[in-house]
Amino acid sequence: MSFFLRNKCRAKKISSFAPIDFDNLLNLHQLLNKVCFSIFVFYLLANNTCTMNQNKRILSFFVVFLISAFSCLMAQGPQTQNYASDSLAHQNDSLNRELLHDYKSRLLEMDSLRRLDSIRQVKLEEQLASLKTTDNLKIEDIQRQLADIQQRETDRLAREKERVDSLRSIATAYPVIGVLKDTIFSLYARLGSFTPKERAQNVSARIEVLYDDDFMNPDSLYVANSDTFRDIMYQDKILMSVTETDAIWNNTTIDELAQKYLGLIQHSIKNARVEKSLPRLLTRIGLVILTIVVLVLMIIGVNKLFRFLNKYVQEKKRHWFKNLKYRDYTYLSAEQEIKLVSKLFTILRWVTIITMLFLVIPIIFSIFPFTRGWADWLFGMIWKPLRKMLLSLWNYLPNLFTILIIYIIFKYLVRFIRYFFREIESGKLKINGFHKEWALPTFTIIRVLLYAFAFIIIFPYLPGSDSPIFKGVSVFLGLLVSLGSSSAIANMVAGLVITYMRPFAIGDRIKINDISGDVIEKTILVTRLKTITNEEITIPNSAILTGNTINYSRFEKDPGLILSTIATIAYDVPWKQAHAMLIEAGLRCKDVLREPKPYVIQSALNEFYASYKIHVYINDAKLQLKVLSELHGHIQDICNENGIELILPHYLAHRTAQHMVMNPEYIPKGYKGPAFDVNVNIENKSDKK
Repeated sequence: MSFFLRNKCRAKKISSFAPIDFDNLLNLHQLLNKVCFSIFVFYLLANNTCTMNQNKRILSFFVVFLISAFSCLMAQGPQTQNYASDSLAHQNDSLNRELLHDYKSRLLEMDSLRRLDSIRQVKLEEQLASLKTTDNLKIEDIQRQLADIQQRETDRLAREKERVDSLRSIATAYPVIGVLKDTIFSLYARLGSFTPKERAQNVSARIEVLYDDDFMNPDSLYVANSDTFRDIMYQDKILMSVTETDAIWNNTTIDELAQKYLGLIQHSIKNARVEKSLPRLLTRIGLVILTIVVLVLMIIGVNKLFRFLNKYVQEKKRHWFKNLKYRDYTYLSAEQEIKLVSKLFTILRWVTIITMLFLVIPIIFSIFPFTRGWADWLFGMIWKPLRKMLLSLWNYLPNLFTILIIYIIFKYLVRFIRYFFREIESGKLKINGFHKEWALPTFTIIRVLLYAFAFIIIFPYLPGSDSPIFKGVSVFLGLLVSLGSSSAIANMVAGLVITYMRPFAIGDRIKINDISGDVIEKTILVTRLKTITNEEITIPNSAILTGNTINYSRFEKDPGLILSTIATIAYDVPWKQAHAMLIEAGLRCKDVLREPKPYVIQSALNEFYASYKIHVYINDAKLQLKVLSELHGHIQDICNENGIELILPHYLAHRTAQHMVMNPEYIPKGYKGPAFDVNVNIENKSDKK
């Protein structure tokens, strides 16, 4: 439809060489494409509301996709490409306008001199023809002047060629486009006030007009000679002019270049007429239909193939698929494996269909001459990013190998350091002043430093490492980490200090401030304790570093942990007897060490009793409460056995009014408590008077 619209519009053009405005034609063409596309989309949506099998649905999708791509390419593709090329051409032309300004001024100056020399040469040749053979002196003078003119012309051409050669690397070629949207030849030089771009556009438009003239014979084009130009003409109209500068740009003579351009234009018009003939058009339409039919058959075949594969997998699932598990944990069941394979088949099927679409659509567009540029454009959308990615990967291979070498070196260096510190940790290797508890933390610190150093070395080799965006993101992340981890960093530093201070180890019974328990975990940030009531308490390392820590397990083996308690006994009991009783009570505890022996310190002499502090040794800090409880019981037993009371202050107020505060089984038979001793002094009131 677009093709017939284009031909219809061509029939309305006038056979003139004026520049042609294609804006109205392009707008009408875009509108028609959009209307066609809307009709097809409506048709597809109407069909999708009905019951359709998968092949019909895919076929409808392909038809809509093809129409959409065709419309977008017609409406936007070439136009966008032309806009982009026009923008780039405008920039390049502006650059050329600045760079070639000096060249143009010199060229005009040289051209004026050349014209003067040409006029003078004609006059001299006329004088030479009018002279007689006897005027030898005048003949020699005129010949010398003609030789000077010829030499200046030769020098002028040499200088102009030198200037053109110096501009080849910066000048932009503007293509002359044929009827089939192919490049016939390119122009570099100006012609009067026309830029190379304007010259190329005008020549392209005139070739289009010639093609629209059905009675025009391409062989009727000819080259007309003038003083400084060669004009390619049709009848009495100039199609284009070839200048001496054009010949210099193409490293040839002006006559040879004019004949070359003439042949190219004739071939372009003849080829366009052959390519756009009705038999060729019908042949191409048949090829398009055949390609679409083949594509549809391929899509149907792909769908049947994957349905067969899914069915075959379902039949063999009992033999092929087993539960993937580790010990008692099943991390992938047979049913999940079947679903995964089915999804992979679905993804692979769609990838295959989309790949076929992207491969066949450029082939369809390449069948018609006026859509071959669209085929290249569409294929370039796929190939250029892929090619760029492959080239980037190929160019990145040296850096990738460098990164791999650095990684391997640091990997084995870390392994060697790990082996070294494991030997220290196991006690096989001993270093004076370096405790084996330091081995694992020190290895962790060295490993982190090595990894950081390796990253610093690798960073310049990473793709995009010098990008401002990459640097900005790195700074932003670093700022977030620094602002949000001040307390974490304090705990990390405290964890390192605690590690090398060695105040406690895993399994030790310690007391931090008012919290007592066994150390079950030490990390770089926190320490975890398990209390005697089976509570887990997490304490930040910074709190441990700023507080007091009591370690009950450090000397429990040598010489042993000392437990102490105080007993108060009256002064009527000799202190030596009190010491012996308390030591005996300590030795009765089964978990108290016999060596070193328990000992007693008389810690205070109070108003009514003496304070005795018994000290015993144990070799397991976790038995503190158990041993203290047992020691208190034995102290009570041994005091009762010896008839001695444990004096407590709140008993003293009623001491004479109570029985002996003892276990009844230790009280002697027939014991009677002392009676109250009450003295009453009654005075005679009369005597007082």
